Amino acid sequence: MKFSRREILKTAGIAAIAGSFPSIVFGEDDIKLGSVLDNSGNLDIYGKPMVLATQLAADEINEEGGLLGRQIKVIQYDTQSDIALYTKFAQQLARRDKVDVVHGGITSASREAIRQTFHRTNTLYFYNVLYEGGVCDRNIVVTGTTPAQAVEPVVNRAMKQWGKKTYIIAADYNYGQITAKWIHHYVGQRGGSVVQTSFFPLDVSNFGSTIAKIQLGKPDYLISALVGGAHLSFYRQWAASGMNKKIPLASTTFGVGNEHLALSPSEGDGILIAGNYSQESTSEANKKFLANWRRKIGDTKIVHEIAVSQYQGIKLWAECVKTAGTLDREAMLTAIESGVSVQGPAGLVAIDPATHHTSLDINVMEVKGQKLTILETAIQRPPSDTAQYCDLLKNPDDNTHYEVDI
Repeated sequence: MKFSRREILKTAGIAAIAGSFPSIVFGEDDIKLGSVLDNSGNLDIYGKPMVLATQLAADEINEEGGLLGRQIKVIQYDTQSDIALYTKFAQQLARRDKVDVVHGGITSASREAIRQTFHRTNTLYFYNVLYEGGVCDRNIVVTGTTPAQAVEPVVNRAMKQWGKKTYIIAADYNYGQITAKWIHHYVGQRGGSVVQTSFFPLDVSNFGSTIAKIQLGKPDYLISALVGGAHLSFYRQWAASGMNKKIPLASTTFGVGNEHLALSPSEGDGILIAGNYSQESTSEANKKFLANWRRKIGDTKIVHEIAVSQYQGIKLWAECVKTAGTLDREAMLTAIESGVSVQGPAGLVAIDPATHHTSLDINVMEVKGQKLTILETAIQRPPSDTAQYCDLLKNPDDNTHYEVDI
């Protein structure tokens, strides 16, 4: 069955939140959890499930008695895939709403648009999305995967299966540009070569000429770091051209927004990916999470990796609050730097004190029949790329987004 993006996400609107969660009366003493996410716009394929995951995590914590004897109140703004709105709502969360923590941002551009606002206002910030690595800021915790965690394993597997010559296509902003550098690095480390790298703005949806270039380049395989709903068109056009039967395809992003459900099996089968989460995991933590999602929200088809990462990030923050015994920022930073961890649907999520990133279990997966079939799992891969540049225990005042120089 072929799903459209609208069909995949039909249960994921704000109305679903209002109808799925119990009514809780909040008071002035509530803990305020702020969030800025794309609940509409070009990136809503990622943002809508993240919005639902935010409320689900807060709801579960409240049902268990809250934190420090207080309930959590979610203050959520829809940024509509507009960087200007990210900037506006970040200011509102920090200065008007005076939230205790923020969990938000999807693209690296959106993260960098709001990170300094939270740094200046001492508002603790959790970024829960895979990205290109390199952020070194004591005020932030990153729970998404970095290239050392998820890009290297997919390159390694692709080269073993298919050969040494690759062609890279990527989104034309810092995530895609820096991830492409990492792909070059990992391919080169293994004695391979890159035929060509092509970048595309997020609103591009016609890839006919690029597919012709890839065909002429005759790579052993293609690797994609495309992002968003418009870029989903590439995979359909790739299959329609028949190239998916001739040149195998790997991706650093495919599946994190449930793209495998938007494609038919004939379009998506065989794509190789790596990441922290698959719904096919048989762990008890994942079974419990999906059962609770189904009970409170409904359709679990919309659950994807970064929705789970958002959920795990909030649970990790809650564990930091419990460890600190207070919301005081310095006490929270001390708790974070003690290496707090939680067991989530995707496995253990453990803070690396020096980088404020997390060690994660990483699955190499293949798309089969609109499912992410796990081929192999690496337990607790560290954020070693960012660790090359960042040591917040030694340099607590660092506030830099390091760009890999390789």
